[in-house]
Amino acid sequence: MNHITHVYRLLSTGLFFLSLPPIGMAAALSTRHRSSLTQRMGRYPRRFGRRQGASPRVWMHAASVGEVRVAFPVAAALRRHLPSLDLVISTTSHHGQRLARQRFAAEALCVIAPVDAVVAVGAALDRLRPDVMIWLETEIWPNWIIEAHRRGIPSAMVNGRISVRSVQRYRRIRPLMAEALKRMDALSMIHTADARRVLQMGARPERVTVNGNAKGDLLRRPSREEARKRSALERLYRTSGGGPVLVAGSTRSGEEAVVYEAFHRIRRAFPDALLIVAPRHIRRARQVAQLAVDAGLTCQFRTAIDADAWPRTAAVVVLDTIGELFDAYGIATVAFCGGSLVEKGGQNLLEAASWAKPVLYGPSTEDFQEARERLEAVGGGYRVDSSRTLAERFIALASDPSALARIGGNARKAVVESRGAAERHAAVIRSLLR
Repeated sequence: MNHITHVYRLLSTGLFFLSLPPIGMAAALSTRHRSSLTQRMGRYPRRFGRRQGASPRVWMHAASVGEVRVAFPVAAALRRHLPSLDLVISTTSHHGQRLARQRFAAEALCVIAPVDAVVAVGAALDRLRPDVMIWLETEIWPNWIIEAHRRGIPSAMVNGRISVRSVQRYRRIRPLMAEALKRMDALSMIHTADARRVLQMGARPERVTVNGNAKGDLLRRPSREEARKRSALERLYRTSGGGPVLVAGSTRSGEEAVVYEAFHRIRRAFPDALLIVAPRHIRRARQVAQLAVDAGLTCQFRTAIDADAWPRTAAVVVLDTIGELFDAYGIATVAFCGGSLVEKGGQNLLEAASWAKPVLYGPSTEDFQEARERLEAVGGGYRVDSSRTLAERFIALASDPSALARIGGNARKAVVESRGAAERHAAVIRSLLR
């Protein structure tokens, strides 16, 4: 174990013990958060432990909402081969924990993840005793990985994604990252670029494979369900028979102003056009709405709209809710995926594409390179770099129904071709079960 790793382990242990008194006081004062605080310390109820002779236990760590969504198709693929699988899902965020309990219900034990201190992760591993430890996407916790390895628990990174920005940060602590990664038994990455970056960080080449993005397997829905959701949203937003709809999803600070400027251009061509904006972080909803008002646009929050009592009357609707963006893409004429006009790496392009919608995005799509390449290969997505090009591309598509249908169909084709990754990632996990 190298010097930097020893320092990290000592510092994290010291911080752990220093934090015990205030955390203990917080737990004593707040019954609401007591369970999550103690679980962050690695203390889980005795009933969470494994029974003698129980089915194989796989522990998946899914930090927040996005990773929980990935866990679902991977877990489903595992259960097709291991019906009695004993599954543990841990999350870091409370939003992620809420979604995990909704999605998995009685199918999995859902817990709050321990902090990355030797004492906490060691206690958690000893209580939960998984046969395999899985970290989803970009979760690299050195103490957790090292302690699993010390206990002989095989471990893997699954649906692994290493962005350009994160690899630059990781390089500053490469000895620590390399010490953790070399103890992982498998690294099942999304794209060849992710594999290349994790190798640069110190992973062992023979343990790295490329298996695609399991998020593509999330996008299967019966056509009847699609039609029902689309009809309900058309009624909610009063779009049936009206003007075209631009859905700007997962926007980041600095992008909304560009989108609003583009929308002014769009409204000159289509006066009854509707813009639905979903900020990446819900806490920015008020700021995003104020930017719309400052830009001279009428605006409503999604929570202020009801199909019967409070109809949609504004030109712009800001989604101030969690979990509604995916379905909102269903009523889009064209979708714009945010995090791409600013250097944030983009967002999941295939969610909009699964609804057979043309997808627009900015220059920064490094985090979803595979999806962008698939879309561009089939002609289902276009890069825009300004309010002018965003407006021009939208107007051209909205003015040509045949092109709109053709390009939307191409986008959905990219989604269909991306499926199967969850099964491949699950096969990697099964190979680690002894």
